[in-house]
Amino acid sequence: MRVTVMDWERTLLYRDGRFQRLLAPGRHRIGRARRTTTIAVDIRPRMLHVSGQELLTSDGLALRLSAVAGWTVTDPVAFTTGAQDASHVLYHRVQDAVRDVVSAASLAELTAERARLSEGLAALVVGDLPELGVVVSEVAIRDVMLPGELRRAALETVLAREQGRADLERARAEAAALRSLANTARLLEDHPSLLHLRTLQAATTPGTKLVLETRPSAT
Repeated sequence: MRVTVMDWERTLLYRDGRFQRLLAPGRHRIGRARRTTTIAVDIRPRMLHVSGQELLTSDGLALRLSAVAGWTVTDPVAFTTGAQDASHVLYHRVQDAVRDVVSAASLAELTAERARLSEGLAALVVGDLPELGVVVSEVAIRDVMLPGELRRAALETVLAREQGRADLERARAEAAALRSLANTARLLEDHPSLLHLRTLQAATTPGTKLVLETRPSAT
């Protein structure tokens, strides 16, 4: 019996139901004298997606979010024998860690400081794992989905804030225009000859029509 183990695999060799040894990458020849079983374990990095979790924040608001965990098998024997389905156990550990973090944070913290809240998730998951022969490299909160009412409220808040900024800019522009007019009026009042110069300047512009007011002479 020949068994080929790929570079990204480790293969467990069992004889008569008992673990014998771990086969490294390469080609192996195994005798058929006894009942032999092999189990291949992929040791490449993997991603675990936890989606559609309905959770409550510390301020009592319900939301849905997703998380992703990066993990790798480091001990194929423990990974195979430590649980019936190690990836299923890991899924629930990540789910519990995300729930603990979300329940201790407010909605504002989750939306504004998602990266900071994700920093301690990996350590929280590893500290709560049984011996499954895996290493969790990262756990991150991805999409935060708000209920319809909260989305509308958030949109209204953003629109109100932008409308306030637009009104403030218009008020600043109007105030600047009024200051400019006031300064011009004060300058013309102090120097009447400037008005005549401005009139002559306007008269030289093509297409400009001047209306001259004639005053009746005194008799």
